[in-house]
Amino acid sequence: MKKTFQETQKFTQWWVWLIILGILIIPIYTFLYDEFSEGLKTLPVVLVVVLFYFLKLTTKINEKSIQMSFFPFVKKTINWNEIKKVKVFDYGFVGGWGIRLWTRYGTVYNIRGSKGLLIELNSGKSFVIGTQNEAELKHVLEKLGKISEQ
Repeated sequence: MKKTFQETQKFTQWWVWLIILGILIIPIYTFLYDEFSEGLKTLPVVLVVVLFYFLKLTTKINEKSIQMSFFPFVKKTINWNEIKKVKVFDYGFVGGWGIRLWTRYGTVYNIRGSKGLLIELNSGKSFVIGTQNEAELKHVLEKLGKISEQ
């Protein structure tokens, strides 16, 4: 019986990359047709696009803990004894994708969609990890005896 869950998500939506590539036209044009010093002023735009390429959300769940990484910004390991309850649910629209702060669920880490794992800690804090594999996630949590419905 498989009692572990692992999921890695990246921004793969075609329209997101179309927008990003459209934004890159400005630095490319500046480097090709303006002075070098003017081209350097667009370097932050290029760096943001490169960073966006490397963003990924990884979730690992086993008998001991839940591990979450939103590379390169956040890495968390939460042991089950620190968790009050977990629930797989549809959190709706939370203002976009990425790291969404100060939502009614706490911080939401997501790449796309509106399904996720709500983790409520014993300390009272909570956060959500987005998922594209809702059914598998729910199945693993049930097998581990960790899922909460309320």
